[in-house]
Amino acid sequence: MRQSLHDFMRVGIVQFMVFPQSKSSEHYVRTISTIIEDEFFDAIEITSAPDPETADQVKQLLQSSGVTVGFSAHPVLLGNQGNLNAMQDEERKRSIELVKGAIDQAYHLGAANLALMSGKDPGPACRERSVGYFIESIQDICNYARSKGDLEILLEPFDHQTDFRCLIGPSELAVEVAQEVRKVDPTFGLMVDLSHLPMLGESPSEALTATRDYLKHAHMGNCLIRNSNDPLYGDKHPRFGYPDSEIGISELAEYLRALLDIGYLQEGRNRTLSFEIKPAPGESSEVLIAQAKRTLRAAWQQV
Repeated sequence: MRQSLHDFMRVGIVQFMVFPQSKSSEHYVRTISTIIEDEFFDAIEITSAPDPETADQVKQLLQSSGVTVGFSAHPVLLGNQGNLNAMQDEERKRSIELVKGAIDQAYHLGAANLALMSGKDPGPACRERSVGYFIESIQDICNYARSKGDLEILLEPFDHQTDFRCLIGPSELAVEVAQEVRKVDPTFGLMVDLSHLPMLGESPSEALTATRDYLKHAHMGNCLIRNSNDPLYGDKHPRFGYPDSEIGISELAEYLRALLDIGYLQEGRNRTLSFEIKPAPGESSEVLIAQAKRTLRAAWQQV
């Protein structure tokens, strides 16, 4: 496409993935600064700050940057073994409280949305009940978020059988959840990640057509599922074009075309499309960012 990609999207990046060493206060601040100082990016996705003082410092940086801020509760849930669809009541309650704490942090940091994920798929015998529990958990979370302001809650479907083996899961099931949650919170939405689609056995067109009425955020990423002996097998978000991986320039171009076809990307609409990439051992975060930009530009030229 001849028109600038920035006319059709706000390009973002998941900070804690591309800078996995950013858990210390110094690195958290420095890596966020690195991203928001780069005018290529109009959006950033972050997670919990190491401490309140660091959160205050980053809040000021983000306020002055003009970028859209998203907050991910994935590290909060994964790091504390949270499961919003657990079969045990106490486990679900504990997990809901984890996300409510993340909501408080997201509001403090000025985030526009918060992403969450489902827990493990319990298997066919308990799946229907687990989906019901998950819907109840999200409705509780959405009510809490609405009581504090206008933070939007987003559900990101993960792989169902490969790596994380989450309940949600297939796009059709994500839509069923969204339909029920929107009865409580009409602003609730879905996030589609390109890297998860090969693991779900879904094409970009299939996933995006299914979720189009609920889609509020999208990720660009890669996965490796051809060689289970590779250290990056599964949902490790390698760089685009990594050997034996699933997503390169042509696959990203297909994803962009599908996003345009469903109307998620439109000129002047300013919808966010974020990189979610992670350096492999020995790789440079900065080089990975540059490579991702080159890949996006090349893919856009094929659209």
